Amino acid sequence: MSNARSIDNSRPVDIQFDCLPLRSIARLDPPLDASPGLIAKYDRIKTAIAEHGTYNSYFLHNAVCRFFVTNDPNNGMIAFRFEGVVFTDDSDTRSRQAALRVTLDKETCSWLEQHVVKWFQESVTQAVLIEFDRYIGAGDPEKTKRRIQQMEQALDAQGGFVGMHL
Repeated sequence: MSNARSIDNSRPVDIQFDCLPLRSIARLDPPLDASPGLIAKYDRIKTAIAEHGTYNSYFLHNAVCRFFVTNDPNNGMIAFRFEGVVFTDDSDTRSRQAALRVTLDKETCSWLEQHVVKWFQESVTQAVLIEFDRYIGAGDPEKTKRRIQQMEQALDAQGGFVGMHL
């Protein structure tokens, strides 16, 4: 699991998230002593895998997107929490779409109206896709290419069948 964590109100949009590649999930059962909150997160991850599969799918959680509409975060910030799946292209080098659950977390705009909140809420997905491309770019593209080549070789060795949902 990796994360992107640093508040930067010098940019108009600040996004932070923890990223869990769904292909890395080996077990779907929570520990016996897991808290109710952790059990609920396991359930959401299981649902994401059931709905979207694991191929080039990333579960973003512990995530926030802040929009700064003034130069003072104490007067002009709108923050949303989000969680869900980002999908990348076949080369696993660019985001293509996202299925996110987005909720208003807090705001410091006394003039904020509901239709504006809705517009910003819808903008979270677009901002996350752009930030996820930056996240991918900060990683190791050669490692990604090697992983894809290994998957293709395994697929060829098995006659094109690697299991359900693929």
